[in-house]
Amino acid sequence: MAGTDADRPLSGAVCVVAGATRGAGRGIAVELGATGATVYATGRSVRGNPSPMARPETLEETAELIDAAGGRGIAVRCDHTDAAQVAELAARIREEQDGRLDVLVNDIWGGDPLADWGKPFWEHSLEDGLLMQRLAVTTHVITSWHLAPLLVERGRGLVVEITDGDRPDYRGSFFYDLAKATVIRLAVGQAADLKPYGVAAVALTPGFLRSEAMLDYFGVAEENWRDAIAQDRHYSESETPHFVGRAVAALAADPDVMAKTGQTLASWTLSREYGFADIDGRRPDWGAYYERVVLRDNG
Repeated sequence: MAGTDADRPLSGAVCVVAGATRGAGRGIAVELGATGATVYATGRSVRGNPSPMARPETLEETAELIDAAGGRGIAVRCDHTDAAQVAELAARIREEQDGRLDVLVNDIWGGDPLADWGKPFWEHSLEDGLLMQRLAVTTHVITSWHLAPLLVERGRGLVVEITDGDRPDYRGSFFYDLAKATVIRLAVGQAADLKPYGVAAVALTPGFLRSEAMLDYFGVAEENWRDAIAQDRHYSESETPHFVGRAVAALAADPDVMAKTGQTLASWTLSREYGFADIDGRRPDWGAYYERVVLRDNG
């Protein structure tokens, strides 16, 4: 699906989306591909060898979707808890792309089965809580440690840390909150160290994400997602993974992205700034909705 040069501002760019099997990571990878980029889609789930998440989505499917969008998708099975595997990924990019890397997106998660809601932290499983930090935080550190030098060598580029929420509010579960808040601090720290080398780092949150898992939870598909509003009225302001994907693509194509380094950004605010919409033409604004409706409902 070829487009004009204006439609493909990242033509020739090389991106890594770590955690691209499904959800926000897949949406980001596909939207980067739609701008002409080569995208290394990494994670643990490949055909015939799923991750412990036991979901049906695979990296190969993500790579095929990137190709269909107009980019080049490269599926790489990589367990980001294993520094040796991430080192191999960095070495592969050095060999295949002559060391070029323009965008690194850290969207590694895998913590949903470990989250425990409605309990004080001392009643959570300590083992599960600490494993969540390893899956959702340590993986990001390992990945940036190995791949950021490629950005530094180019003297430009972007690191995006995907989080959940841009407010200081407690997210309702101690270990979940700790993981998502720490990812924001990872962006702040990376921004400080990378700034002298012309590389930006930001944290970015989607709103109420209409991921594959969330669609399954409500028993709907993308085609009839509005049927789920009867189960959760806040779902009316949900967004597809492509919405945050378009936010990342807009940031990556912005020649002034350094002005945003160190900030925590949101899909809905970037939609207003850059003028993109979701794939259904809507521009959901979870931030405004949260202020207007969710906080009121929660008293």
